[in-house]
Amino acid sequence: MIIASFILFTLLAAGLTLYITRKDEKSTSDGFFLGGRSLTFPIIAGSLLLTNLSTEQMVGLNGAAFAHGLSVMAWEVVAVVALVLMAIFFLPRFLKTGITTVPQFLELRYDRTTQSIANTIFLLAYTFILIPIILYSGAVGLISMIDLKSLTGIEDDTTLLRCTVVLIGVLGMLYSRFGGLRTLAVLDTINGIGLLVGGLLVCYFALNAAGDSNGIAAGWQSLKEGQPERLNSMGAPGSEVPFSTLFTGVALLNLFYWCTNQQIIQRTFGASSLAEGQKGVLLTGGLKLLGPLYLVLPGLVAYQLYAGTDMPNDQAYGTLVKDLLPKPLTGFFAAVMIGAILSSFNAALNSTSALFSIGLYKHMINPSGTEQQTVRAAKVFVVVVAIAAMIGAPFLAGQDTIFGYLQKMNAIYFIPIFSVVVVGMLHPRIPARAASIAMIAGILMISLGYFIPAFDKALTAANIHGFHFIGIVFGLLVAFLLVMGTIAPRATPWKIEANNDIDMTPWKGAKLTSALLVVIVIGIYAFFAN
Repeated sequence: MIIASFILFTLLAAGLTLYITRKDEKSTSDGFFLGGRSLTFPIIAGSLLLTNLSTEQMVGLNGAAFAHGLSVMAWEVVAVVALVLMAIFFLPRFLKTGITTVPQFLELRYDRTTQSIANTIFLLAYTFILIPIILYSGAVGLISMIDLKSLTGIEDDTTLLRCTVVLIGVLGMLYSRFGGLRTLAVLDTINGIGLLVGGLLVCYFALNAAGDSNGIAAGWQSLKEGQPERLNSMGAPGSEVPFSTLFTGVALLNLFYWCTNQQIIQRTFGASSLAEGQKGVLLTGGLKLLGPLYLVLPGLVAYQLYAGTDMPNDQAYGTLVKDLLPKPLTGFFAAVMIGAILSSFNAALNSTSALFSIGLYKHMINPSGTEQQTVRAAKVFVVVVAIAAMIGAPFLAGQDTIFGYLQKMNAIYFIPIFSVVVVGMLHPRIPARAASIAMIAGILMISLGYFIPAFDKALTAANIHGFHFIGIVFGLLVAFLLVMGTIAPRATPWKIEANNDIDMTPWKGAKLTSALLVVIVIGIYAFFAN
């Protein structure tokens, strides 16, 4: 029954996508990477949501909630504020330039060297951090969710993990060659609907189980009575995300992720107009407010049900799904999860191929290459990246929570690149050399704090939380850039030049919707504050 429902939903999603996108253009870089700049707000929102909601979120964030409680909802709720800033501040500037990648923006703002450094950083980070984590978390989720050990007969955990990673990787490579951005965005939207439905069903069954099958109200009451100190938006003692970090590292990581992360915002670059892009981004913000229901609450219920066992944190969600969902729904949800895994995997591969082909292939390897040659080179490159990620993913086993590890590793390149992008937008005199130095220096500073024992011990002795540390690094980088903009400014102030023929009229409801979303965020934190 599980396998039958899995196959049925997978074929349904693929068939609908093929029908909807059968006439799309995919042979040019604009068509392949940006969907011909024709994406409307429902497609943008659906694609953004599912690109974000992969197993590093479903498995990883619920695993973090299992370990640390409600305060980890910060990664969902604070993201809404970042999406508001994306819609109001960042998106109009990005769309006006007509860029395809963030490094392209850095080339326009600074110079070719800055673009090349950022491009290389993104490529290395996606290849050795992001994509392996997507494969690893996806494999762990599926192994526990549909009990692959019993299904395959593979008893050795390491062998089973490696085989599952390879299976997902191969499927992901086929998925990435399925079509261009619009094809994948449509498939993302279909899977996104299934993911939301499935996630909410898991939430329902989990709460019902916590209340001894007496309904979700009884389940919620049981959670409040059973773990009151963990249901605190301010963070319980020893929390991975104490409240103060919402204004330093957590805010900065969210801002980079939703405002300058190539993997995510590439969807918005394909908007048919600024208004459609803003509506899509803000709709995503509204949907993110539901995130704690299916990304945090099941982890809290898992703690209620499995506390005291030796279960690893990142197996809590998959085990909960396997134990509580009826068999047909388990197959459906497994298909949705596969879609989520492949969506995030493909989003990273698609962004990586765009960075490679437009940032390196067209600039250095084959500047005179045709559109068809560029797309072909991109497709070959993603195969190499995918194979490297499949080899590296199994080595991630053993982390406390995979989501915490992801945020820590992301900070290494998130913070330096975000500082250069945002200060470059706000200060027209920052010179190119300062931007290049800031990116390299930022990576070195954060890496020293993470990996050199003497620096790590000094931070611990000073009682500086890791997220506060990256906030300090960001402050130092901003100060350096501002000083360089004063003592060695660029000869002429930088000015954004329009290079896009789409309608740049803002959505009339953008500001009111943004204000409403921010008020709701504040209300959520106030309601759960103890």
